[in-house]
Amino acid sequence: MREFELEVPAPDKWGEGLVSVPEGEPIDIDLRVESVHEGMLVSGTAGATYSGVCGRCLTDIAQPVEVEFQELFAYPGEEAEDFEVRDDRVDLEILVRDAIVLSLPFQPVCQPDCPGLDPATGERLTENTTERPQESVDPRWAALQNFTPEPDADAPRRDVENTGKS
Repeated sequence: MREFELEVPAPDKWGEGLVSVPEGEPIDIDLRVESVHEGMLVSGTAGATYSGVCGRCLTDIAQPVEVEFQELFAYPGEEAEDFEVRDDRVDLEILVRDAIVLSLPFQPVCQPDCPGLDPATGERLTENTTERPQESVDPRWAALQNFTPEPDADAPRRDVENTGKS
């Protein structure tokens, strides 16, 4: 059994969408390699920093990501394996890349309660926004405003005279 600590740059951009690990970003790998009967068992953690934009407000973000992985690299044999030992070496790039890319958030946010963008103005909403402009009514729905319920449902209706007689 041997243990290694490596820092290698990402060979190319890892990930698509709103966030990714950029090319050249340092990847920190803590690795443990164990010899087993079938080959080499590789386990460890990998950490990097992804960057991109918030899925709600489109501000730039950069967050750390850390993943655990474990894979058996088989000795070459009759069957073709996805991960094989070649010349007493293992290639970790695919293993680490897949683990990191699969852990990237699909809808990243700059903060858990990010309010997003104002749909009318396109400006970033903030928590301290106190004045909100009156929402404009879609003209297709404007006629329905005449059919709104009375403010107090328990109050007698104004259009029916309440005489108290049954």
